[in-house]
Amino acid sequence: MKQIILITDGCSNVGIDPVIAAAEAQEEGIVVHVIGVIDQGEIGELGAAEIADIAKAGGGLSRIVTPSQLSQTVQMMTRKTVTSTIQQAVQKELRHILGGGGELTELPPEKRGHLVQAVEDLAENVSLKVALLVDASASMKPKLAAVQEAVQDLMVSLRARTGLSELCVFRFPGFHGADTHLDLDWTRELAKVPNLFYKINMRGTTPTGPALLHVIRHLAGRPQEERAAGKDGMLSEYVI
Repeated sequence: MKQIILITDGCSNVGIDPVIAAAEAQEEGIVVHVIGVIDQGEIGELGAAEIADIAKAGGGLSRIVTPSQLSQTVQMMTRKTVTSTIQQAVQKELRHILGGGGELTELPPEKRGHLVQAVEDLAENVSLKVALLVDASASMKPKLAAVQEAVQDLMVSLRARTGLSELCVFRFPGFHGADTHLDLDWTRELAKVPNLFYKINMRGTTPTGPALLHVIRHLAGRPQEERAAGKDGMLSEYVI
């Protein structure tokens, strides 16, 4: 299972539409979740709509939050998306086995309880690869402290899990006109991660779509134009 969490204030203004990029991610078996970080009255309807549309196209969740809510939201979304993705896979199997609706509520209460517990246990123990894509455009500069705090708290949450947790960190825009920059490739040394964000120079435009495509290629492990022939299994890599 592969997922991305995008932290942005919306309103992309360079390159491919991020909604199209998110749809490409879903075709590759990668779910895209979006957290929109806003100040009161800052983001207009257009930016909020873009955030919702990116998540919808990527098969994921979206949340609009103030900087003070960011830390809690990142942790909540990480836990919720792990459980939600596993539930979706279980639900799909139930439809195949039971036919028709195949809903969890159709099971006897005792079996339903065992299945819910199994989903919770799997969410806690499954190997977790977290890919953070952070908007480092000029408009995000006032929210950098909130991003730093959120990442630090996320690291604490990941280290507390029973299952293996790894992290990959991207930001956009990159250096010298690049769409994106890989700050940290897959690592289990989570204690050092928050220090990355003290070096960020917030500047430039907001190439959200190209940045998403860059992360998709990295997660897929092949060039962008090569499409997956099928979806990953339930216990394969899990990326947020």
